Amino acid sequence: QVQLVESGGGLVQAGGSLRLSCAASGRTFGMYAIGWFRQAPGKEREFVAAISRSGHLTYTYYADSVKGRFTISRDNAKNTVYLQMNSLKPEDTAVYYCVAGEFVKVRSNPDYWGQGTQVTVSS
Repeated sequence: QVQLVESGGGLVQAGGSLRLSCAASGRTFGMYAIGWFRQAPGKEREFVAAISRSGHLTYTYYADSVKGRFTISRDNAKNTVYLQMNSLKPEDTAVYYCVAGEFVKVRSNPDYWGQGTQVTVSS
């Protein structure tokens, strides 16, 4: 089993930056790809970004809406994945969820979900 805990959400003005963190269970953290989804009130959940598991070459994948603005990275020693969000827009406002699973399906049907952290971007 894998447990995921997100942190770093908050209120920021448009054009600002925010960094989200996802802390996972230590013993199995390196066995999973980690990603981020987001969901705005009344809207369908949306894939944001993903990064491959440790021990091999690192692969990243981004939704077109965040390419060039968001960066996903991992620190295996700290069992943590980060999502650096720059040039934030009001449309980025949502609850952000950390997810885990095989890289081939983490973008569509992840195995594990965190509780989420609120990100609000004001104009």
